Amino acid sequence: MGIIVQKFGGTSVGSVERIQNVANRVVQEVQNGHQVVVVVSAMGKSTDHLIKLASELSLKPSKREMDMLLTTGEQTTIALLSIALQEIGQPAISMTGWQAGIQTESVHSKARITHIDPTKLHVELGQGNVVIVAGFQGMDINHEITTLGRGGSDTTAVALAAALKADRCDIYTDVDGVYTSDPRYIKGARKLAGISYDEMLELANLGAGVLHPRAVEFAKNYSITLTVRSSIEQTEGTLIEEVSNLEQNLVVRGVAFEEDIARVTILGLENEVTGLANIFSTLASNHVNVDIIIQSRSEVALTNLSFSIKGGELEEALQVLSDNQDKLGFKRIEYELGLAKVSIVGSGMVSNPGVAAQMFEALSTNDIAIKMVSTSEIKVSTVVDQRDMLKAAQIVHESFSLEELQPVAALAAKA
Repeated sequence: MGIIVQKFGGTSVGSVERIQNVANRVVQEVQNGHQVVVVVSAMGKSTDHLIKLASELSLKPSKREMDMLLTTGEQTTIALLSIALQEIGQPAISMTGWQAGIQTESVHSKARITHIDPTKLHVELGQGNVVIVAGFQGMDINHEITTLGRGGSDTTAVALAAALKADRCDIYTDVDGVYTSDPRYIKGARKLAGISYDEMLELANLGAGVLHPRAVEFAKNYSITLTVRSSIEQTEGTLIEEVSNLEQNLVVRGVAFEEDIARVTILGLENEVTGLANIFSTLASNHVNVDIIIQSRSEVALTNLSFSIKGGELEEALQVLSDNQDKLGFKRIEYELGLAKVSIVGSGMVSNPGVAAQMFEALSTNDIAIKMVSTSEIKVSTVVDQRDMLKAAQIVHESFSLEELQPVAALAAKA
């Protein structure tokens, strides 16, 4: 008998009927001889509703109180799912993140998991219970409730799978796997049978919303077998593993895009040697995540520096930089909003030169201006005007013929 961790997202538990469907899916795994831990998100749009309530009271509510507020969404779901399982004869117990032994760093709204004590989980599993854990939350060493940021339930599930040494972790969502791009917006997007941890991590970091990046990091670091599949349909999902042996003919495996990107430019940085380190360490200490970085000289001994960040972090980044301007040694700051990021990802890019050139040519042919570029061995990212985002993603998807990828069902039939 092995342990399986299942995670169900907000839309998968968005109504009583869907919670009952989840309960049936859980029981199927129990009947297959497994011990099961279930991680759930808040129901449907309930988190958005809680945020709206807070915004009606304050334009800038305390992050601590927001964590207290938002964690109630997941607590509602765990209790309801436990009731649903008990009603159909399956012993179950619900636990908040801190009851499940999840300890985090002392950062409200976007904490990282530092430790998990699975003792209580093992006790309950040993007694024949399905254990239902609230995703997205934990507790720091001061017994303060913290949250892991949006999408943090994925991280909770994979981290629990690692702590429990689970056989696998299944992420159930409203889509039936990982696609070459978001099928809601990109015509011809196809489901992938498999993808590597590194490729999935890049896609997640670059805007693909199907998995949280930290969840993929945990899976890679602890070699957790991870599958993304539909919570509604009984279909094959997408297997995420160290090296995907499926669809190895693909040079580019996916196209990701992300809106609401801002570009910050620091002008007249005086000390190039220590200035860069000081700026990015100052931003990092204030939990501001920087992405694409471009450096250029303007005058003798002066440097200009541009970087991209998420639009929601712009105000905080500008405040941090302004507060430390004298110490950091720069003349002024400029910024630009209304940008987006479009990226391609694929492990096959390492051995296939010219992939970036093909992407740039496809965009320039269609009069899409590229404002920033970042590359690695398996990805190329471009920053474009937000109004061009979907057009650019569609063009790039077609440029690499990803719409011609065979559906997963066809691949399975050939195997």
